[in-house]
Amino acid sequence: MTGKPEPPTFGPEFSAAFRDLVLWRRDVRRFEARPLPDGLVERLVALACHAPSVGNSQPWRFVHVEDPSRRAAVRASFQRANREALDGYDGEARALYAQLKLEGLDLAPVQLAVFADEVTERGAGLGRQTMPETLRYSVVGAIHTLWLAARAEGVGVGWVSILEPDVVTAALDVPDSWTFIAYLCLGWPVEEHLDPELERAGWQARADSAGFVLRR
Repeated sequence: MTGKPEPPTFGPEFSAAFRDLVLWRRDVRRFEARPLPDGLVERLVALACHAPSVGNSQPWRFVHVEDPSRRAAVRASFQRANREALDGYDGEARALYAQLKLEGLDLAPVQLAVFADEVTERGAGLGRQTMPETLRYSVVGAIHTLWLAARAEGVGVGWVSILEPDVVTAALDVPDSWTFIAYLCLGWPVEEHLDPELERAGWQARADSAGFVLRR
């Protein structure tokens, strides 16, 4: 006996369940106000930290935003950015945009800001000499891992991208070497639905995956 762990076997039932997990992962904007169980967010972040990263650099940095004044600063940033975004549309698109529910900042019990540590010494720069942006891509991979892990627990996640990165970074008082990647709202979703929010609202239908594949 060597004590070497045996890799798990993922059978057809697991494959089908994983497909459902991916298809039912939604960008949630409508949350219940009730809190998440103690320790759940920590478990989700721990799983996210097992995501792949360039050179094993693990550049992700999670900030659990709890302070009401900091949350208010993020909310104000969204309002300014959203007004500016609205001004970029005309006619029917403008009217539809104005009706969209684009964030869950008011009721989501948990808010996580995610950053990339641009000067991390972990990994010694391996794999990013010619493509330094892979450091940030690694953080996005961790976010997606957290998203799927949350969905498996019945928790909804919403990615708020209509924000001013410099304002959010300053409001959260993080190191200058951290680059803002995402602001996530987590909580119990008010409703479950298979189709994306923007598709339901008539903004845009999801395209078929065949249209994204190019052969050479």
